[in-house]
Amino acid sequence: MNHFEKIAAELQLTPSQVETTVRLLDEGATVPFLARYRKEATGSLDEVAIANVRDRVQQLRELDQRRDSILKSLETNGHLTDELREKVEQAETLSSLEDLYLPYRPKRRTRATIAKEKGLEPLAYRLYLQDQFDLTEAAQVFIDPEKGVTNVDEALAGARDILAEQIAEEADARAAIRELFLKEGTIRSRVVPGKEEEGQKYKDYFEWEERLAEAPSHRVLALRRGEKESILLLDIEPEEEEALNRLERHFIHATTPAADQMRMAIKDGYKRLMKPSLETEVRLQSKLKADETAIRVFADNLRELLLTAPLGQKRVLALDPGFRTGCKVVCLDAQGKLLHHTVIYPHEPQRQTARSEATLKQLVAEYNIEAIAIGNGTASRETETFVRGLDLPGRPLVVVVNESGASIYSASAVAREEFPDQDVTVRGAVSIGRRLMDPLAELVKIDAKSIGVGQYQHDVDQTALKNSLDETVVSCVSRVGVEVNTASKQLLTYVAGLGPSLANNIVTYRNEHGPFPDRQSLKKVPRLGEKAFEQAAGFLRIRGGESPLDASAVHPESYPLVEWMANDLGCDISQLMRDASLRQKIDLNRYVTATVGLPTLRDILDELAKPGRDPREQFQAFQFTEGVNSIQDLRVGMRLPGIVTNVTAFGAFVDVGVHQDGLVHISQLADRYVGDPNEVVKVQQQVEVTVIEVDVARKRISLSMKKEEAPAAKDAAPKEKRDKGGRPTGKPQNEKKGQGGGRNRPERSQKSDLSMEEKLAMLRSKFGKE
Repeated sequence: MNHFEKIAAELQLTPSQVETTVRLLDEGATVPFLARYRKEATGSLDEVAIANVRDRVQQLRELDQRRDSILKSLETNGHLTDELREKVEQAETLSSLEDLYLPYRPKRRTRATIAKEKGLEPLAYRLYLQDQFDLTEAAQVFIDPEKGVTNVDEALAGARDILAEQIAEEADARAAIRELFLKEGTIRSRVVPGKEEEGQKYKDYFEWEERLAEAPSHRVLALRRGEKESILLLDIEPEEEEALNRLERHFIHATTPAADQMRMAIKDGYKRLMKPSLETEVRLQSKLKADETAIRVFADNLRELLLTAPLGQKRVLALDPGFRTGCKVVCLDAQGKLLHHTVIYPHEPQRQTARSEATLKQLVAEYNIEAIAIGNGTASRETETFVRGLDLPGRPLVVVVNESGASIYSASAVAREEFPDQDVTVRGAVSIGRRLMDPLAELVKIDAKSIGVGQYQHDVDQTALKNSLDETVVSCVSRVGVEVNTASKQLLTYVAGLGPSLANNIVTYRNEHGPFPDRQSLKKVPRLGEKAFEQAAGFLRIRGGESPLDASAVHPESYPLVEWMANDLGCDISQLMRDASLRQKIDLNRYVTATVGLPTLRDILDELAKPGRDPREQFQAFQFTEGVNSIQDLRVGMRLPGIVTNVTAFGAFVDVGVHQDGLVHISQLADRYVGDPNEVVKVQQQVEVTVIEVDVARKRISLSMKKEEAPAAKDAAPKEKRDKGGRPTGKPQNEKKGQGGGRNRPERSQKSDLSMEEKLAMLRSKFGKE
């Protein structure tokens, strides 16, 4: 089976779909371009499916490269036989490939090699056969003081060393024990002696065990972090008795004294060689799996945040709130250009209420302000209350805006380039205002990892994280489309097919020659060749250009098709786009060609109806509950509106306007069972929650999204039994190990019985906002 057939079977596609998609990717096509403009070629695969094909073929190609390297090494060293070659060529995973190569891999001097140097290999072979013979008599033959073998015991011990290494390196045996590790292995943690006080945040894991196969990704990452910080000792292993039984079933086939020696060799080989090796491998594999889940959660959250509904081109006054330092105020025009900035002091200690009110009224009137954006950091609710209490000219919309990462932007090279003469406070306020107008255009200027919608983002593979987040940004930018004559360099960078260099060239050319009159003029940009134009043109918009299609998502390669349609109807393209009755007369089958089918034609017709439409939802104003400004104002049973700020594997965090996000545990997201929180909520979603517990001292808020009446705190969930140290007892101590649980494995309630990673997430939520 070739790669295309294998991938097709795995992903439930056709081999031709896979082959064509891979070919186009190899030719330099981007995922968004293929999903939008090559539906006939790919069989209408979406971005997820195309990315899956790309990633899988890359894995198989890397496997082939390793296979070729191993075959070359085996052949060079004289180990390659026809049988071994066949096994290597048929290996379908990297682990099985490495298992086959392990016995022949160049290695340091081991106990087995030393025993071989002493001439004990023939004795080891006799033991391996497990025939009936006198061990003492057989071993005496190999006694040779000059070689370091002075007695029978030393001879047998050396032979067992040889057998132990062979057992540990036997491919089928390793595969069987690897499966045991993965399916029935237990991950155990215990506190490093003397680190109890220092590691209180890991208290839940001072004595913890859980089936690895059932451990959620966030817990695996939390345990690894505790180990990295030298607080926890971590082991991953199956029950030793079961592992030895499996190996004995594999190797033992007699009841002779030699078989007893084999059993000793099996135990030594497993404990000294195979177990440490496979534990290292399984640790890495579980880490990769946990990374994959955490990165996917981060990417999903980022996508929802980037696609937040924009207010649009409105004149905005933005406030970055503060107490002692005052509230920084900026006025922006409809394109986000800074017009004015100042500072007001409506709060303590200055309390310049009247002056602040006068200043805001003057600015709102002078700059015809249509909306007011207020950052959600320190003094946010107090500032919102102050602003809403004013009788401002025109009654502009007042919106609280998530300012996560604004301080990162304000101190960045991008901000310094945009506003070289302004300080960080002005830049931060501008960012808050622009986020209201167009979240996508503003957030692309910030490193995605600084936006605050991730989970264990510093613990996962940073290269994989960056690639995934960059791909997510490209997908979002390409989906929305970019106005090429006004877009920033940072926004253009993420258009499919461009990148930093071409984005910079586009902006430079635009500054030197003025706005682009049409899409074709983009080809005049230095180094923007035919391939880059093909990939990017459909995602770039030119409103008011020479062709009305330039403002749409219709690709320039399809312009002749649209002209053909218009000619057949006796109208021009503008009329065709304006008049729905004309479009209804179009018979799409008439325009099917060898390269353009009905999927693309339907997309074109949809785009003619709503050219350049924004796929993001319509903006909806949101307001927190008045009078609930701090955690002290919360009461159990309160029903409050909120905004989802982060979605994790164990629930969602919701901002209810009290400067401390509350946790909706996964068990409280819905009345039905929820396996994945993303099935229920998305970042920036407006929700309604019920307060089920408030811990003012620890600044912890537990919320529920269940539609049924939320219980009072004492009835919210039964408290879990805990030991004298306050840890959840989990599985009873007399329960058989390995049967679906583990010591101190809690089935936590949604309230205060939170695991360490959930507590840390709440702390990050508390202290992570600027």
